[in-house]
Amino acid sequence: MARALMIQGAGSDVGKSLIVAALARAATRRGHRVLPFKPQNMSNNAAVTIDGGEIGRAQALQAQAAGVEPHTDMNPVLLKPETDIGAQIIVQGRRVATLRAREYAAMKPSLMAPVLESFARLKDRADLVLVEGAGSPAEVNLRSADIANMGFARRAEVPVVLIGDIDRGGVIAQLVGIKTVLDPEDAAMIRGFVINKFRGDPSLFDDGYRLIETCTSWRGFGVLPYFARANELPAEDVLGLAGAHKPGKCRIAFLALSRIANFDDLDPLKLEPDVDLVMVRPGEAISGDVTLVVLPGTKSTRGDLAFLRAQGWDIDLLAHHRRGGHVLGLCGGYQMLGRSVQDPEGIEGPAGETPGLGLLDVTTVMTPQKTLTRVTAVHAATNRPIEAYEIHIGRTDGPDRARPFASSAGAPEGAVSSDGRVYGSYLHGLFASDSFRGSFLARLDIPATDQQYRARVESALDALADHVDAHLDVEGLLALAR
Repeated sequence: MARALMIQGAGSDVGKSLIVAALARAATRRGHRVLPFKPQNMSNNAAVTIDGGEIGRAQALQAQAAGVEPHTDMNPVLLKPETDIGAQIIVQGRRVATLRAREYAAMKPSLMAPVLESFARLKDRADLVLVEGAGSPAEVNLRSADIANMGFARRAEVPVVLIGDIDRGGVIAQLVGIKTVLDPEDAAMIRGFVINKFRGDPSLFDDGYRLIETCTSWRGFGVLPYFARANELPAEDVLGLAGAHKPGKCRIAFLALSRIANFDDLDPLKLEPDVDLVMVRPGEAISGDVTLVVLPGTKSTRGDLAFLRAQGWDIDLLAHHRRGGHVLGLCGGYQMLGRSVQDPEGIEGPAGETPGLGLLDVTTVMTPQKTLTRVTAVHAATNRPIEAYEIHIGRTDGPDRARPFASSAGAPEGAVSSDGRVYGSYLHGLFASDSFRGSFLARLDIPATDQQYRARVESALDALADHVDAHLDVEGLLALAR
């Protein structure tokens, strides 16, 4: 039976996911069989697993760090927000319901059983299970039905290390405050803390570090400087794509939809030296000097069509196309490009039909069945191979399907407009295929590179493990696991 250690955060986006990935790679290099686990995740960035389900993208990256295939047991509860108060509920890789927040709160206690079941299966297959919490245990108003933080830690008897983000300020108050508000038995599960994202001279924080140890009686396991190569790893937050502007380079824009999903599709483009990847935020116009506009995936196709029109992006897209620009729609973005999106059964919201953008002569009908599959395809225009995955609901058909974007197992995939400048595809992760990405960019007169994206991610994971080994007491952290 494996030992386990849980990494929780003083708040959201403090670096829990990357620290779990770092420890997974560091422990794997020490010869341990490591598996990652997150009881509950909320993310529209999902990955298709080896057993044909879906989990949060962060757990797929952690599995990669551990050198294993992602499995649905690694993230047994996944919440995919579709509105401000409702989400699709995925349990052990399968969609079971779409619920409003209050309805999910009533359902949540019943989900501890599958969470513990998945955790037990992972422990049977590993030496070490690294568990990631969600949000912060300081949200004590949610404690009674908690399955993500202390509720899980107590039931599974897993020791906890807290991560504090000093970059956002207030880290002393966050960590000391958590000790103050937690139930004493919950607080007893916490064995120590790590300070993350430090910039500058760490010795300047020595007094603060000692103060946290004194006020909490928790052991400090180190101060981790900001990891400069974090932008080379897939981010959970779309803001991770809003990188530094590259003046003079070819511009590719993507729309920051309100329910944007699987935006890690664009990570390989961000790292291309001759691509200036631009995020078009709500209220901003699509620039006239853009070569390609990408409509990414979304968890609410009809809802984001309305959102897109509210920003005036429909007008900008038509103008961009008239100027000779190119448009690529991925998954929900592909559905938006068609004549209409029909949802007769109310799968994504109220039943009805929404006019599409009309840039592709196709129509989408939403269906209850979700497609979840890994795909090997060939790009029709360049004959380059694509390793990708599909994760969507809905069927798309129409005249432009006669010009497929790609082919898979002899069947056409996606659609291309008659002028050859508008493309739609259900293939997620396509730009991680190096030869396809280079050829696709070359057709847009963007210089192709020989960059190997997956190798670069592997290199960044190795550097991340080196980083924590250099600055944290990794042996002490691993020794906490029980």
